[in-house]
Formats: sequence, C-alpha cells, structure tokens
Amino acid sequence: MDSKPNFRDENLPLSARADALIAQMSFEEKISQLVNAADEITRLGVKEYNWWNEALHGVARAGEATVFPQAIALAAMFDPDLLYDIAAVIAEEARAKHNKFKEEDALGIYRGLTFWSPNINIFRDPRWGRGHETYGEDPYLTGRLGCAFVKGLQQTDGKHLKAAACAKHFAVHSGPEKGRSSFNAVVSPKDLWETYLPAFEELVREAGVEAVMGAYNAMNGTPCCANRALLVDILREKWGFEGHVVSDCGAIDHIYTAHKTVETPEEAAALALKNGCDLNCGHTYGYLIEAYEQDLVSETEVDTALRHLLRTQFRLGFFDAQVSYDSIPYSQNACDAHKQLCLEAAHRSIVLLKNDGILPLEKAKGQTVAVIGPNADSELALLGNYNGTPTQSSTVLRGMTEYLGAENIRYAAGCPLYGEDDPAELKKAANAAAEADIVVLVLGLDAKIEGEEGDTYNPDMGGDKADLQLPTAQKTLFDAVRTQGKPMIVVNMTGSAVALNDAQAHAAAVVNLWYPGEWGGLALAQLLYGEFSPSGRLPVTFYQSDGDLPDFADYAMQNRTYRYFRGEPLYPFGFGLSYSSFRYSDLQLTADGQGGAALQVCVSNEGERDAREVTQVYVTRQNAGALYPIRELKGVQSTLLAAGESKVLTFTLPVQAFSHVNESGERVNEMGHFTVSAGSCQPDERSRALGGGEVLLGEVVIGQG
Repeated sequence: MDSKPNFRDENLPLSARADALIAQMSFEEKISQLVNAADEITRLGVKEYNWWNEALHGVARAGEATVFPQAIALAAMFDPDLLYDIAAVIAEEARAKHNKFKEEDALGIYRGLTFWSPNINIFRDPRWGRGHETYGEDPYLTGRLGCAFVKGLQQTDGKHLKAAACAKHFAVHSGPEKGRSSFNAVVSPKDLWETYLPAFEELVREAGVEAVMGAYNAMNGTPCCANRALLVDILREKWGFEGHVVSDCGAIDHIYTAHKTVETPEEAAALALKNGCDLNCGHTYGYLIEAYEQDLVSETEVDTALRHLLRTQFRLGFFDAQVSYDSIPYSQNACDAHKQLCLEAAHRSIVLLKNDGILPLEKAKGQTVAVIGPNADSELALLGNYNGTPTQSSTVLRGMTEYLGAENIRYAAGCPLYGEDDPAELKKAANAAAEADIVVLVLGLDAKIEGEEGDTYNPDMGGDKADLQLPTAQKTLFDAVRTQGKPMIVVNMTGSAVALNDAQAHAAAVVNLWYPGEWGGLALAQLLYGEFSPSGRLPVTFYQSDGDLPDFADYAMQNRTYRYFRGEPLYPFGFGLSYSSFRYSDLQLTADGQGGAALQVCVSNEGERDAREVTQVYVTRQNAGALYPIRELKGVQSTLLAAGESKVLTFTLPVQAFSHVNESGERVNEMGHFTVSAGSCQPDERSRALGGGEVLLGEVVIGQG
C-alpha cells in the first residue's frame, strides 16, 4: 500500500500538500511552474495556469465587467469600508468569469484568480504617469485603503480564498517611467521607512496579502526583484510574509540587459531566485535549468519558491474537488447591483474644488447647457488604465443629454485632447457657448497621455507628464469659451494633479471628475443638479506649477506632498467642498497612558439637505524641526448626516500616530506636545481660504515631554 501523502488530500495541511506535489515533480517540471504562463503537467493532473491577471478597479482585460472609477478616484472617497465593498464585488465577478472560462476550457492570461492589484506606491510627484493607479500621496491613507481592498478581494469561505491580491510595486517606485528598467531610486533610510514602506507593511501584517510584486527599478543600487534586503530581510524575516513574490513583467530580464548587474540570463535568474523572487513574469526563469547545471542555484532554492506559489494555488482551491465559489454564475458579472455600487462610487469620488454659488443647478424650462471639450464625449477618459470593458457607459455628453434631454444640449468637442487646434472646431465651441445659458467645459487627459511606459502615445516622456499644464489646445479652447461671458463650470478629467489656475480664477465652479468609471457622465449630471452633495476629497496635492517641485528623479520627500511641501498649493490634499455646511463641536482629546490618545468630536449637518461629511484627523508635533512632517493624516471617517443631524465620532490614535522615523530609519515613540485637528480638511490657511470647512484643534501631551 502506498503511504506517500496525496497532494489532493484536503485533510492535510497546505504545507504538506505542497511538499507532496513537489516530491512528484521532475526538476524541469518545477522550473516550468515558476513563470507566469505555467505549463500543464498532464501526468499529475496539474493544469496550465497564467498568474497574470488584473483587477485595479474591476476585473480587467477579460471582457465585460463592472468598471469602477480609477484607483485614484476611489481614493478620493476617503472611505475604506466602501472600497472593501467594491473589492468584494470585483472578487465576485472574478469567480463568475473564471467559472465560465473553466466551463469553456478557455483559461489563459487575464482569466485566472491571482490579481496583480492593488498598486500602493506613493504618488510622490504629479508628473508620474502611473500615479492614477495608486491611492495617492499619503502613506496612512494608502495603507488603510490598500488593506480594505485586499480584505475585500481575499474574502474566504473558511477554507478557500475567493481571489488573491498582490501589493505592488515593491519598493520605492513612482517614476520616471522612461528608463524605469534601469533607474536607480536613491532613498534615505528615513524616507524609506516613513513614506515608501508603511503601506506594504500594513498589507502584509494586517491584510495578509497573498503576493507582493517587485519593482522594475533598483533601490540604492540593487534591482528590486533581486534585492535581498527588500524581499528576504524585510518582507519575510521582519514582517513574516508567507505568500509569494512575483517580478514585474520583464524585470528579471532587465537585471542583465538594463541594470547590467550580471552578464547572462542564467545569472539574472539565479540572482533573483536566490534573493527572494518566486515567480517570473516573463521567460528568464527558463534559464534556471542552465543555472542549475552551472551550480548557480540549488534544487532546494527552486523548491522553496515553488512551495510559496503552490500555497496560493491550494488556498484558491485549484486542487480540490469542490470549492464553494464554483457555484457563482456568470450572471453575477456586471449585474444591476454591481452597477448601482459603481454609480455610488462615482458619486463619492467626485471632488468639488470651487463653487461661487452656481451649484447645484436648477432645471429650468428652456434652459440650454453647452457641453464642450475634448473629454466631453470620451469613453476612454471614463476608464483610466488596467480596465475592463463596460456593458454600457455614460460619457459626460451622454449623461447630460439623458438627464436634460437632447433639445437642451449644445455640444462641440472644440479641440483635440492634444495636438494642434482646428479653427473650425474652436468656432463651433464658441458658438455653442454663445447659444447656451450655462457652459460645462470638460478638459483633461486620458490614459493615452498619462500612463505606463509603452502603453501611451507620448514616447518622449514614456507616459509621464513633462509639466502640470493641460495641453496648449485646451488652454486655447478655455479662452475661446470664456470670452463668451457665460457662467462656466470646468470639469477636469485626469488621474493626476494638473495646474487648474485659470479655471480657479475664472470659472464659476471647478469639478474634479477623475477617470470616473462607466457611470461617470450620469454621476456628474446628478451632482450638478443637486441629487446628492459632493463629499470627495483630494488624495493628492494640486500644486500651482511644477516649478514648486524638486527634480522628478529625486526620491527625497523634502518639499513633496502635503507632509513636507512648504509652499502654497493650488488645492491642498484632503480638500473638497460640499453643498451643505458642517459644524464641529465638543472636541475631547485624551492621552491613553500608552503613548497614544483617544479623540471624540461631534459633527453636525447645519445645511438644508442630507449630505456626507469626510472627517479628517491630523497630528502635528509642536516646535518640530524640518525633519518632521508638517502634519500627518492619522484618522478618517465618512459619515452620512441628514439635514440637522449630529453624530459623535470617536478616533483611536495609537502610539504609532505620534511616533517619528529618525534619520537611521528607526521608528521612535515620541514624548512631547502635539496638536491634533479634526474637521473637513487640513488645518491650513489655503484650505480655509478656499472654503474648506470647519476644523477644531486640540492639544495633547504624550509621555513626560
């Protein structure tokens, strides 16, 4: 009788099942499993599997799916609970689609359950093309949102994961895109541990993220996908990571072709494997056979990597007879309930940046609205990148037309998104504005202009922006429309901060719509006409110009983001207006004796309409030097309040909220005097000048300082 353990025995621990399967594989078969397009092993009943799947804001690149707002827009909700619900929907649609693909025997790339999302890199510079894939510039907000996304995606029935998430790109990765394959990000220990690593640590320790993706760039001279300090010392030994590490696509090839760290693919493959990269997106790990023959790598090291990968596959139920999620029907994909949540997300992500009183509009008989601009009827601008295909979509023009009726709309694109102006189109736009009562001018960018190297049409910048200005053609259009003298609402559709100085100076209202997902146009129409009150907040700083910023390639955080920027922004991080007004009262702030504090505050909706308020808590060390952040976000709650309603909110500020990372990269628990604010925005002069709402300040002494 054969007493060897059976890897299909569901009563065995995962580690024992993985070891049992590995023991039956030849060395060549093991190597075949360490690349994203893993081979079938027919004799063992192991099916081929492609690890490469995307789900940044909906199941991507696999046909029809619910397309939620882009990640940066989801961050603007400032609401981890809602992001959890969105990720749960993505996991549901992922299983529904995967089940259908299995039935059709049509599995392949983008049809699996291991999703390379979320992107939790810090959006440190608004010129970075891929910044709209992130949750913004703040480590705290990124960590809270990233954990929510991972927990929602990785729901469990008690035995199996619904889907597997991946935290990327580890680490210190946020541009420039051009040359990313050979770029060396130089970062100090303080910035590394204070800014670039905290969100990754939270996703590993708290959310139990199943995978981590290594970055293209080198960090302090060592390529990230072969960086033992990152992948072994920090990730596995310090943080206790148990999942698998995957390379960014082609990154291991770049170790010898771009970084020039070694001379051959065999050396590159061995270096990455030995230093903690388990899975190669690409083909370089095929050279591990030659690397083994050259004594560059051992079979034990191959087994270790394979064991990490099999853990994920067993947790997803790939080798089990029955998985509860197998019963999820394809009808769950892009269903009505998911679309409704998508519309809510679009509502919650819109940020109102200026309002001179024109909003909300009132429907008036005979009133005409001119919808103008290169993004007014753009489906691409709804979607961002790493997106699925919506079953239906609402551009701004479509949404406004359906809301008001075609007879009340005048439309002109006015100019191309980028490139040269057409005088005839400019004239059409000016005429449309002249004929209308109100102008909605829809400007911005799309994923053709800002995005990933190789995916965009701006090869000179590789997907990044040269500066913060909108294309010249759009500036000309703005001037042509403004001179018609009609009340103008500027709608910005970008995934990043741009210089909206002219809009702030001359428009009656400014709305940041981002890349709002499939229902963006309808959501905007409903906002403009007051069906809901805006509650979105900026997860990034909008600067006056790129002249305010350090060099793009400089990874030091000084004078970057709201935590260290010493100038005056155009629109601050955390800023966003409402149609209602909120009053804060009864702030109570008490040290807990353990190095932390408890905060309680009452928030009241004093307006005449129901509205949602996003309460933000910031901590500032009093009399701190330049090495300390100006202030740091340490708490956030999103609360729906009926007109006239009040609620008491409580925040727990742990010892880490008052700690400090020193120049050696060590987190030190601080003692001393701190100012803590609670309110609608940051406690800064610019937010106050823009009408950012009420903020209360309290003081607390931590320790014996």
